[in-house]
Amino acid sequence: MIDSIGKSCEAVDAGSERSLVNSLPFSRRSFLAKTSCFGAFYAIARMIPLPAELAGDSRVSQTPIVDKGFASVRRVGEGLYATISDPSKGFQTLCNGGFLVGKDGALMIEGFGSAAGAAFQMDALRMVSQVPVKGALDTHYHFDHSMGNGFYAGNGTPLWAHANTAKRIVESYGAMQGADKAVALAPLEKATKDSKTELARKHREENLGMVTNIFNIVNGTVLALPNHPIDPAKLPMKMDLGGLTAVIESYPGHSGTDIIVRVPEQNVVYTGDLLFSGLYPVCFDTQATVSGWRQTLKTFASWDKDTVFVPGHGPVCDQEGVALFRALFDDIEGQAQKMYKAGVPAAEAADLYVVPEKYKNVSIFVWDFSIAPTITKMYAEWGAKQGSGDVASRQFGSVRR
Repeated sequence: MIDSIGKSCEAVDAGSERSLVNSLPFSRRSFLAKTSCFGAFYAIARMIPLPAELAGDSRVSQTPIVDKGFASVRRVGEGLYATISDPSKGFQTLCNGGFLVGKDGALMIEGFGSAAGAAFQMDALRMVSQVPVKGALDTHYHFDHSMGNGFYAGNGTPLWAHANTAKRIVESYGAMQGADKAVALAPLEKATKDSKTELARKHREENLGMVTNIFNIVNGTVLALPNHPIDPAKLPMKMDLGGLTAVIESYPGHSGTDIIVRVPEQNVVYTGDLLFSGLYPVCFDTQATVSGWRQTLKTFASWDKDTVFVPGHGPVCDQEGVALFRALFDDIEGQAQKMYKAGVPAAEAADLYVVPEKYKNVSIFVWDFSIAPTITKMYAEWGAKQGSGDVASRQFGSVRR
């Protein structure tokens, strides 16, 4: 069903791959030092839940077929495998992914954060099957799911993604390549300097550190674009791998380019970043929609109670994972509503969310990627003006040409 299409660009060079697997110890100083590519990632990774299997579900193997530390691969169904990242041990993959193996072919899910990550998953596939790879799929365009696309391009593997994914990669990351770092990051440094409270300054510092790291990663990568665009208007679409049927669907929420892969006969879903397991939502994207995302989660919750979800980040989970993620949105909304009704401006409210004791073990990816934009987008949906200090102005718009 998937036609072989020529590679779209060169594979990521070996030097870039090496730079993606080296990290420096984290400290407040190294967080802010722009020479460190992974200081902020390491700090955050220490808080992200480690991989864990669903206890008592016979579909999920208790023992991974391979575990390299930075990621492990385990069976989650008949011919279905999940790649679960542990960024505290390395940054080759960063996100979760997986692969589906039928009698006639295999489908790879995610380009990961580096070509080395995509190569790791291909090696894992070859441990269980020699069927031809009919294609790879990016669940959306974000860097941690697409910077390893060069591996697929270099091997002539057709790369599938939402029709707007290639465009968004070019707009968001192509614009970073070759840009003057000092000029690009100046607005974020100013936002940090101009912070009115220590809490706000802490959040802006985290944001500056993370955007700096992404800038460095992108400038050390040869971008490879999906060459098999998927028109969301023509979804759902079935993909026959030989005795195994994958259903490709698109839902709103995280990025405007979100694709999931379902295997309804086995109640297994690869969600991409439409579901985080044990983490707060990440809503920084200009096309992220809180109301749309919550409707998507409502759909997920309507599926079979025995559904196994392979999330974009965090451990494999079941409907309890979906319920927790929905509850996190509910809690953010509850606190934001009180501030909105009290007349607190969106830009101020974005820093004032308080994590309840019951969610103390739930990780937060950089505040300005996660909590802050969730609140400001809620304000916007309620009709409030975000103003010039809104979260969107503190994100990638500052480094676009």
